[in-house]
Amino acid sequence: MSDSNARATGQCHCGAIRYSMPTTVAHHALCHCSDCRRHAGAPLVGWALVSQSDLSVEGTPKIYASSEHARRHFCGNCGSGLFYTNEEIFPGQIDVQTATLDDPDLIPAQVQIQTAERIGWMENLDKMPAFDRYPG
Repeated sequence: MSDSNARATGQCHCGAIRYSMPTTVAHHALCHCSDCRRHAGAPLVGWALVSQSDLSVEGTPKIYASSEHARRHFCGNCGSGLFYTNEEIFPGQIDVQTATLDDPDLIPAQVQIQTAERIGWMENLDKMPAFDRYPG
């Protein structure tokens, strides 16, 4: 049974912004949309949704208005994407980029979203050669 008071910690790449959040989340979705991919420079982005009041942040992220209602929060020093808010879709809540958690396994992914925009080669990752470390 999961401890509803358990918390996870995370940070940006340079450590200028640290945060703490509950491990019990509204959802943990892997997003394939082109906006998330382009902002992160990655083939998908993991997002865990929590109440804004449950997220503790040390440091001050910069905020970018990526659309009329969407706000992407990131470290102004190293550029790491950290949070996403959209008061129209998720009032009072904040999505946290789960790859920035110190232990991402604390909050298992539950669903993939925006798969209509998924990069084609992402569908067959299980069929590609895989190496524990960079191949020599």
